[in-house]
Amino acid sequence: MNSSPIGFFDSGIGGVSVWKEVKKLLPKENTIYYADSKNSPYGSKSISEIQNISIKNSNWLLDKGCKLIVVACNTATTNAINLLRKKFQIPFVGIEPGIKPALKKSKKGKIGVLATKGTLSSELFEKTTKSIETNNYDIIESHGDGIVEIIESGDFENDELESILIEYLKPMIDYGIDQLVLGCTHYFIIQDLIQKIIGNNIMINNYNIAVASQVERILIREKIVNSEKNEIYNDFYSNGNNFALEKLLGKKNSVIEI
Repeated sequence: MNSSPIGFFDSGIGGVSVWKEVKKLLPKENTIYYADSKNSPYGSKSISEIQNISIKNSNWLLDKGCKLIVVACNTATTNAINLLRKKFQIPFVGIEPGIKPALKKSKKGKIGVLATKGTLSSELFEKTTKSIETNNYDIIESHGDGIVEIIESGDFENDELESILIEYLKPMIDYGIDQLVLGCTHYFIIQDLIQKIIGNNIMINNYNIAVASQVERILIREKIVNSEKNEIYNDFYSNGNNFALEKLLGKKNSVIEI
C-alpha cells in the first residue's frame, strides 16, 4: 500500500494549486488527480449535491487504489469532509480557508476573505469564524461569483476577469485589510493577478503549504510513506474540457479524458 497513490479531486483545475505543494514536499509519492469539471462550479450547488458529488469522486479515486484522498476544494471540504471521513476508511485531508493564520499575521486586525458562496455559507466555515475571538479583529467577506467559470475556460488573465476581481477586492482594500484569504483553490491559479490588484501591502496566505504538511504527517503516522524505488507517476483525469488543465500543467503532463 505504501506505493499506492495519493488522490486529489476538485471541481476542475483549482486543486492543482494544492497538488503542486504536495508534490513539492513529497516528490516521491505517486498521485492521481481527478478534475470534476463537468460539475463545476460546486459553490452554487446545494449541500446534498456537493456531498453526493464528493462521495462519487471519492469512490472513483478509491477504485484507482488511492491510500489517502485530498479534497482539494474549499466548498467540498466545508460541506462534505465530515461525511466522507465517516463513510470511508482511508484518511482524508481537506482545505479550509486560512483565517486563523491570517489573523495572527495581521497587524491591523483586518482581513478579507474571497470565497465561493458555498464555502461562506457552510456550517464548517461558520463554526471556524465563530471559534475565533473576533473582538479585536474585523473580517470582511466577498462572494467570488463568476471567477471559477472564467478560470475553467483556461483564460487566466483577461480584462473581464480583472474587472470582476477589482469589483470584489476594492471594498476590502478601501476597508484597510492587510491580509487576504483566498477561500477557493481556483483563486491561487490567478494569485499574481490578485496580488497586482491589491498591492504589495496586503499579504495573500498560501494555506496549501499547510495542507501538504498535513498530508506528510498522516503518511508518517499511518506508516504509508512511499518507500518503493519504482518510477513515480502523476496521472491526471478530467470528465470535462481538458484545455484549461492541459494549459495549466504544460507539456510535461498529459490529461486523460473520461
